[in-house]
Amino acid sequence: MKTLVKIAAVLVLLLMAGLALVYAAGEGVFGNPEDKGEVASVARPAAQVVASVEAVEAAASAIGVAAPKQVLFGDFHVHTTFSFDAFMMSLPVAGGEGAHPPADACDFARFCSALDFWSINDHAEYVPEAAWQDTVESIRQCNAVADPANPDSVAFLGWEWTNVGTTPENHYGHKNVVLAHIEEGKIAPRPVAAANVFRAFRQAQINPFGLGYVAFAGGHPRYHDLARFFSDRRGLRECDASEGPDDYPDDCIVTAETPEDLFAQLDAWNLDAIVIPHGTAWGMYTPAGATWKKQLTPAMHDPKRQTLFEIYSGHGNSEQYRPWRAVDLRDDGAVTCPPVRENYLPTCQRAGQIIEERCLAEGTSANECAKRATAARRIAAEAGLQAHLTVPGSEPEDWLNAGQCQDCFEPAFNLRPGGTAQYVMALSYFGDTPEADPMRFRFGFMSSSDNHFARPGTGYKEVIRAGFTESRDWGGPAVIAAFGAAPAEEKSAHPRPFDRETTDLVAFQLFEMERQASYFLTGGLIAVHANGRNRGAIWNALGRREVYGTSGLRTMLWFDLLNPPGSRGKSLPMGSEIESRETPVFQVRAVGSFAQQPGCPDFAERALGAEGLSRICKDECYHPSDTRRPITRIEVVKITPQATADEPIEGLIQDPWRSFDCEPSPEGCVATFSDPDYEAGGRSALYYARAIEAPRPAINAGGVRCTDDAAGDCVSVDLCGGPGTHGSECLTASEPRAWSSPIFLDFPAPSAFAATP
Repeated sequence: MKTLVKIAAVLVLLLMAGLALVYAAGEGVFGNPEDKGEVASVARPAAQVVASVEAVEAAASAIGVAAPKQVLFGDFHVHTTFSFDAFMMSLPVAGGEGAHPPADACDFARFCSALDFWSINDHAEYVPEAAWQDTVESIRQCNAVADPANPDSVAFLGWEWTNVGTTPENHYGHKNVVLAHIEEGKIAPRPVAAANVFRAFRQAQINPFGLGYVAFAGGHPRYHDLARFFSDRRGLRECDASEGPDDYPDDCIVTAETPEDLFAQLDAWNLDAIVIPHGTAWGMYTPAGATWKKQLTPAMHDPKRQTLFEIYSGHGNSEQYRPWRAVDLRDDGAVTCPPVRENYLPTCQRAGQIIEERCLAEGTSANECAKRATAARRIAAEAGLQAHLTVPGSEPEDWLNAGQCQDCFEPAFNLRPGGTAQYVMALSYFGDTPEADPMRFRFGFMSSSDNHFARPGTGYKEVIRAGFTESRDWGGPAVIAAFGAAPAEEKSAHPRPFDRETTDLVAFQLFEMERQASYFLTGGLIAVHANGRNRGAIWNALGRREVYGTSGLRTMLWFDLLNPPGSRGKSLPMGSEIESRETPVFQVRAVGSFAQQPGCPDFAERALGAEGLSRICKDECYHPSDTRRPITRIEVVKITPQATADEPIEGLIQDPWRSFDCEPSPEGCVATFSDPDYEAGGRSALYYARAIEAPRPAINAGGVRCTDDAAGDCVSVDLCGGPGTHGSECLTASEPRAWSSPIFLDFPAPSAFAATP
């Protein structure tokens, strides 16, 4: 008996020791915190920087640009593994590469993509005090390597405010905040998080025993780092309004409920900052029916700071407006399924098709199957983002190209037209006095990557889908487990309502991650026309909106108003706004990007070493040849913003308004044109230009890659990342392009005519 007692005692002790070990692992005892890393201690060679400047000057001179400013390229949307989603993608189960801290982003921008400037934008919801201080220090180290008067690369400090609403009414979307300065006293004491997302993250914390089990069961040190990541953030709370910046404790996060609150916080800190909306048309997280109309109010828009708009990124193109919607919202609040349109199949309509096809295959009467299809369309429309979960047992391929813009250039997944740049720029806000001057957005256009592997500016080559894009091979059980695909279930010919309040699904299980994998791109770049290379010159160009975006290549673009009133022959560049009643005359000049050579320049390996070159750059860098790619055409878009609050958007956007074919030439293309209708029409307008290069293969440019029947309808898809494409780059021919910032022409009110002699 005593022996049994001793054995039992030993077993109890062993169990307690095991539980203690698991608990300790869950508290991150055996994991390493995400630190800032070490920035390479050398700058890009001066000769290489000089060569890039001279190349711009030569191209500008050849195409007739007098006294050109420097054209500098950057990326204002970059995440490191300080961001929760980036950390999750770094795990082995997701095919991840391990930690990619801020130092990696600096080295990638400097030596892999050879960018002139970039910013760090980790999700503020997951950046506690220690991580923010590490971010600040790393950005300072990155800049300290360079000559501040003539730097090879300028690193800006910033973060992402990541609001995700559950309804069109409470959804405001994502905004990147970029700060002008990095000195103490001129930066934010903390990044500002979206309150609703921070609260959701806090509630979703895994208990230490669960994390400890994952850490040991994963069989890799990175899972212990995961436990440490959660442990370092466990217990975080929202900072109290009574706590001033100097008194913020380490365990609190500054939050903002709405854009109004975000702008107010930036005002309270007196920060020199810009706020850049992005993902405005992404259907991955934007509720069906959401539009940007509610953000055009004096409270929800800050015209001093919110001056740029990201129209293209690694999540696709958010530029082009279309008249269809994912759902129709009635005045009484009811949600209905819209009809099939040319080049658009609503997801709710496809839900009805799937249910009807299954029903008929079972031998049920056509009348009954039609009734089920009607119910399926209604249920899917009411489910919104989760429409795909209303058809039990559906596979990603079953949805074909439902929800996608079929005639857009590299569109965002499940494009939301009410968030596109063209829709946003066509809006007007009249407030309570319609006779007053309307409020309008005056955005400059830019692009960036939204890369989550600390790799700013990955669009220089269409290579390395898993690493230069967010796309993953989703067919394997490991990746499905990592990203939470919904559990497999039997197919049914009956639709099923979705209830967010009672569902057991969480996080990525709620979204179409498998189809989304076919829409992730390498991403774009922001370009500025600046009077120098330093921080101040770049910031001043941003303030003038003398900026443009590209789909990843370094296309050179100039767009000018040649005859602004009172200019004495001096033109105005893109981003300008002026009052005029005269027929405007414009000129667009564009020069193609350099064709790329394989591999990396020698200076990159000298700086990073062979191991660093492989780990950070993946052995593929920006490596230009002496040959420029041809510009094939120039397109111009004209938008006349609403003259009344109820004026339909559809007739206000002319895309393209003008199109000019270009003769293939390494010197580029020039188009000069006027708009007599502006003077005759007597209403304000804005114009922007697209310069389009010759086609090249690009990752995921084909979306779901449909096979069409004789009628042109999609009957099957080849999803990127599915079992048949594991390891593939999923290349499709695409036309790289650059988008200028608009030029804004305000037509004077009638009273202004009387005052003009």
